[in-house]
This record gives sequence, structure tokens and C-alpha cells, in this order.
Amino acid sequence: MATFPEEVLTRTKKGEVEVRSLIDRGRYVRYRYLDPANGELMEGGKVKLVLISEEGRTEEYFIIPTKSKRDLMIPAAEKGARKVWDGKRAVDL
Repeated sequence: MATFPEEVLTRTKKGEVEVRSLIDRGRYVRYRYLDPANGELMEGGKVKLVLISEEGRTEEYFIIPTKSKRDLMIPAAEKGARKVWDGKRAVDL
């Protein structure tokens, strides 16, 4: 059995010990959708989350609010390069 440092171990609700193991690290971008006519939130307030690894790989997810106040996160197709509005101008992801 492998030996891991104590600081990377965690215990589940069932009492089992697990190791927190890094997949990758990087940066992220979150954006929401607004109605261009009035600037109000569109589509029930869904948010797009784009995870960008240090190697440049991306993963995209929609975060959708639910009536139970818990958000639903579902994978989304990767759309490639695009721009988003930062409140003043269009900026790259």
C-alpha cells in the first residue's frame, strides 16, 4: 500500500479514508447570459463555467439554478475561442 502525507488524507461521511489527488490546475472563466435589449438576465440565470488548465485544455459546464436552491452543473460542448462582455468592452475568455 502506498504511503501519503497526512495533510492530503480526508475522511468520508462513511468513515473511509481518501486521498485528495490533483487532476490539474489552471484558471477559470464564468459568464452569464443577458438580454441585449435591456441587459437583464436571460434563461433563468444560467451561468457558463469554462475551466482552462495550465496546458490550455478547456472543459465547459452550464450551472443552472434550480427551484430547490441547489445548482445543477452539466457538461457543455466546447465552443473554442470567443469574447465576453466585461461591463465596458468585449474581452477574450
